[in-house]
Amino acid sequence: MKKPLLISACLLGIPCRYDGKGKAGVFGKKELTLEAFLPQLEEKYTLVPYCPEIYGGLPTPRIPSERVGDKVIGRDGRDVTAEYFRGAAYGLSLCQTLGIEVALTKAKSPACGKGHIYDGTHTGTLTLGNGVLADALMHAGITVFNEDEADNLL
Repeated sequence: MKKPLLISACLLGIPCRYDGKGKAGVFGKKELTLEAFLPQLEEKYTLVPYCPEIYGGLPTPRIPSERVGDKVIGRDGRDVTAEYFRGAAYGLSLCQTLGIEVALTKAKSPACGKGHIYDGTHTGTLTLGNGVLADALMHAGITVFNEDEADNLL
């Protein structure tokens, strides 16, 4: 039986990002396209697409937001922290309910990023840190990879 894998829905090309688009790009150090990577991933895992911003109650498209400490602030100054934390809580609950132990999330995202996220200045500058969902999952013992680390899943 294949293991379930929580995956950022945008990585599958689902148009749920802030700009109303998907973000199916390249995966891992081999820079595989979604078309090349997906069959390999599906051999090993049952994919569970998830977008914490959507489940947190934010629309698509939406104003881009960045994490600043424990807050998430939109480029327009709106505090969307509650929506991000709600989406993270639902995602963690989904993982616990389905027995998901591994996640593949969108790099640099204020929700899903792992290791480096945008610094809150909305200038494209990265800083050390994790998105709200990635933090919640890792604190619960779920292994999180971003698309740059996707080789580790295979």
